[in-house]
Amino acid sequence: MANIVSRVTAVAHRGDPYRFRENTLPSIRSAVEQGADAVEIDVRVTRDGVPVLLHDATLERLWGHDRRLERIDHAELKELTGGGVPTLREALLAAGARRVMVDLPGSTDASVRTIVGTVRECGAGERAYYTSGTAAMLRVRAADPSAEIALTWTTLAPPRPELLAAVRPRWLNYRFGLVSRELTDRAHRDGLLVSAWTVDTKRTMRRLIERGVDSITTNRIDALHRLRGPRTGTDPER
Repeated sequence: MANIVSRVTAVAHRGDPYRFRENTLPSIRSAVEQGADAVEIDVRVTRDGVPVLLHDATLERLWGHDRRLERIDHAELKELTGGGVPTLREALLAAGARRVMVDLPGSTDASVRTIVGTVRECGAGERAYYTSGTAAMLRVRAADPSAEIALTWTTLAPPRPELLAAVRPRWLNYRFGLVSRELTDRAHRDGLLVSAWTVDTKRTMRRLIERGVDSITTNRIDALHRLRGPRTGTDPER
């Protein structure tokens, strides 16, 4: 069990949101300090084409402004949030050498091209991988034929072979309640890795590890890191 636990990749969901506001530089830095192997971030694009970190379509929940990001220039965004919403470039820098799992809510062809291009310009192509549903991941595949993809899948029925051939994911990314030993075994037989989200109790973390997942995304990266214990050697998921 200890060796299996040590191999599970620990992904910090939007950074370390129980300590700092999600998708901010302090949250990312805290996740790294707490032992994350990778940091999951949500990336959208402002009206003037700047990729920034924000899960929601508007600033209402986190920043108190009922304004849609897609209708705001980056300069205005900085003013409205006191500079609290980082750019993708800043986030990649804050994550250091850690992997970055880039979620793409509200994606369009243009936004994905901009985001993928920024990742490459920052020299982060080898440590970034992308996650979201089918439409967004097809956009990623079109923008970067070599991109690493974690296809978010929300049903027990496996993706069709034609879809897998088009997206070419390395991972299937499941809501944790869907994951069984049968599911992970099937994915592994198909040459795919399994990630599970979003897991915040040690009991559920242990159960998923017993079921063979390769990665766990959590809001409690400190708890997963303690459960997993020290890692040795290189990351098998790189």
